[in-house]
Formats: sequence, structure tokens, C-alpha cells
Amino acid sequence: MGQTVITNPIMWADVPDVDPIRVGTSYYMVSTSMHTMPGCPIMKSEDLMHWEIVGYVFDRIEDNQHHNLIDGNHIYGKGSWAASLKYHEGMYYVCFSSNDTRRFYIYRTDDIENGRWERSVIEGLRHDPALLFDRGRVYVISGCGSIHIEELTEDATALKAGGMNQLLFETEREGIGLRCEGCHAYRIDGYYYLLFIEWPLAGNGNGRRRQVCYRSAELLGPYERKVILDDDMGYFNKGVAQGGIFDTPAGDWYAMLFQDHGSVGRIPYVLPVTWTDGWPMIGADGKVPERFEVVLPAGTAKPLVISDDFDYPDNKLALNWQWNHNPDNRLWSVTARPGYLRLISGQTADSVLKARNTLTQRTEGPACSGSARLDVSGMKPGDHAGLVALQNRFGTVGVRIAENGDRRVVMSVNDGSGGEEPIESIRWDGDVIDLKIEFDYENSVDLARFYYSADGTEWIRFGRTLDLKYTLDHFMGYRIGLYYYASVETGGCADFECFRYDKRTR
Repeated sequence: MGQTVITNPIMWADVPDVDPIRVGTSYYMVSTSMHTMPGCPIMKSEDLMHWEIVGYVFDRIEDNQHHNLIDGNHIYGKGSWAASLKYHEGMYYVCFSSNDTRRFYIYRTDDIENGRWERSVIEGLRHDPALLFDRGRVYVISGCGSIHIEELTEDATALKAGGMNQLLFETEREGIGLRCEGCHAYRIDGYYYLLFIEWPLAGNGNGRRRQVCYRSAELLGPYERKVILDDDMGYFNKGVAQGGIFDTPAGDWYAMLFQDHGSVGRIPYVLPVTWTDGWPMIGADGKVPERFEVVLPAGTAKPLVISDDFDYPDNKLALNWQWNHNPDNRLWSVTARPGYLRLISGQTADSVLKARNTLTQRTEGPACSGSARLDVSGMKPGDHAGLVALQNRFGTVGVRIAENGDRRVVMSVNDGSGGEEPIESIRWDGDVIDLKIEFDYENSVDLARFYYSADGTEWIRFGRTLDLKYTLDHFMGYRIGLYYYASVETGGCADFECFRYDKRTR
């Protein structure tokens, strides 16, 4: 068997709340997706270093005004959080809570890459849930500080009538700012292991997130506790923590965790696990290794973020793309004008944050750029279209059509209220324009620069440099998006001929 070198982080992009499993010789993980749709991405790897998106659990969670960005309603920073992924007796299960609906969702399928996911809904919020299949019974363990256990039916589709439902235990309080959350549950060699993160205060350690484990020979305890990783790789005291553990066919053990990494988001790491006195100690001598070898043949994977010519005869997009909130599928197409993404305005908006059918991908460190060629000939007075660096403190570069029909290239930023403050504007007389945004995450400088071009070759820097800020109201790393919306009248269209992406490697 060959060797694969793991280089951390395995992805320098926003892939938070990871939960990994192994099935046979394949490894799968699920991640948080919040307000992006389709949601709960499933990623696959054969070597733990190279991961690619193979599908999503759902196209949309709910179909309501908040999820559809109607009348100023939204689910920024809400939607699906911290999903749990399990495989049991031929079935795959994903569960999560949605903070806006205060519901608990369970999905299951017998084919994680190509199958249809069956959906079940249980009322009530279960914070950072973990599924546990244990000798014919099914449990969900959840909570923050106060850890609860509930029993589900054998098929994990509903609460079991008369089943277990109780407080399991209280986690440490003294010297702790954020008590335990982010549960991952296992039964291994006769012990129950519950993995959490906690955030100690500065006087009770390093004042950063760390990974802790509670274990017991009995499901209901008593549980004993141990810190199993406390390290930040020298990055601004940001602990690498929250995630799951898994083994290889050869019996080696690994963990997948993530780290808050500035405005690019929360980025995943793979780490070795050493069992010491029955505890899964994570890292190499308590540290996160930048590089190490695993006894797995090196694999390949499709890129996490891609360039795209929008050549899809079946009118389906590549898995790399996600919409900001639920799309209106009547108002986009890649077949109406073959080789173009056509966005059609169906409701008015006054900001890109309220614009439906904004199509997004992640951005990646240490630096990357995305550009698009836009045909504005179908746009109406009052229309806006272009590229966005999307978080709450967004920046856009695009074309606006004035009430008299004049076209203007405009760079704008969030003015603090969610609206768009124009920074620079010039007249544009052509039908076609190239637009570009560069993202710089090197050493957490966290900046974006904006450009336009008449030919896609000679770029003119435009507007101002945007200071990128990761804010908890969106709770997501910056994405790059293609947007179009009407501010006066609907019915126009914007055609994006292509999207070009470039990532600078380490």
C-alpha cells in the first residue's frame, strides 16, 4: 500500500462543523451549509487529503418567506447547523437542527452519492446533535453545557414513544466561557465516547477553543473527562477543535477538526489519533502536525471551487455552486441561451443581500480570484448585476442601469445597514464587460480588490480595497457570487458567459 502526505489544512476554505465516517475504503463527511442551497454537502475521499463534493442532502429545508428571501426576510447565519453523519446496516443518516425553524431534521438514504434522501421532521431544537446507534437502539445526544439524550425509533425517523429522554450530564462550568457543544458520539471497544469543544477563559488555560472527551463504560454514566487536544498551530490563539474520529481498514485512527481562520471561514484539518490508556489523544505530541503520512494510496479529487463555461444541456449546475437562500428555479437557466448563465429578475430588491438567485462558490486561501464576463443588453432601468464578495460586509463590482438607460460600472460596499454604498462609478457604453475580485487571505491580511475590463486581459482596479470581516450574523466565510436584481421593475435578464477562477497554492 502506498503513502499519502497529509498537508494541513486539507482545504483552506469554509468547510465547518465537519463530521467524518468511513464506509469500506471510502471516507465521507458532511458540513454545515446554513443559508446556502442545496445544503449539507457530502464530500468523499479515498486518501484523507483529497476531498470532493459528491452531493447534497437536500435542495431546500423549507419553502417559506425567510428561506426564499421575500419581503426582507432571510435566514443568514441560520438554516442547517452542525450535522451528524452516520452509517448503520446499509443506511446513511444525517441529522441537524435549524435555528430559524426550531426543528430537528433527519435524512436517510441507502446511496450517499446518488440516492434520494428521505426526510423526517421532529419539532424542537437540538443543539449540535450527534446520532448514536447502539445495539438495536438509536439515540440523539445534544446540548451546550447541559447535555441531553433522547431515544429515537429504530429507523431514526421519530422520537420513540416512552423512550429515554433525560439530562445526561452537565459539563464543566468554572473557568469556562463557552461550555461543551459540538457533540460527536461513539461506542468503541465497550466504552461510550462523547467528543465536544469548550472555550476556557484565559485564566483556565490558553483562552482558546479546545477538544475534550467524556467517556463511560455505561451510556448513562458516570462520565470522566479529558482534554484531548489544545493547539492553534501558532495562528492567533485559534484552537483547532470540533469534529469527529474514524479508523482506517488497517486500524489506524484519525480525527477531522476545523479552525476559525479569519474571513475565509472555518477550515478543516486531518490529524492522527493515538489511543492512550483508552483515550483518543489527537495530534502528534499534543500538537497539530502541518504534514504527516498516512498508509493510504494517494488519490485525486475534483477542485472545491471551479471555473465554469455553463455548458449544461440538462440545465443542471455543477455541484460546486450553491445559491444564496432558496432559488426561484423559474428565473435562472443555462439552456435559454446555451453557454450562458441567465438570471431573470422576479422581485425587486434594494441590496444584493436581498437579491434572490445569487449563485455562489467558496473562496480559498492563501489567495484566489474570480472573474466573470457579463452581457448587460437584457437589463432594464434600475437593474444591478455583477460579482459580489459575499458576507454581511460585502463588496460588489458590476453594472447598474440608470433610469434613463445609461449604463454605469459601480463598485459598492455595505453601508452598515445592509444597503449598498457606491464608492466609484463610471459610464459604460458596451454590452459586454469583464469583472473580477481578488481575495487575499495570506497571514490573515483579509482584503479584497475589485476590477473591470473591456477584454478580460487588461484589468482596471476600481473602487476601494475591502477589509474582509467574518461576522457571526452570516457565520460563513466569504463567498464569490454572481448576482442580478431589479430595483424598479422586474422582467429583465443578465447573461453571464463564463466564470474564471484562479487559486494561488502554498
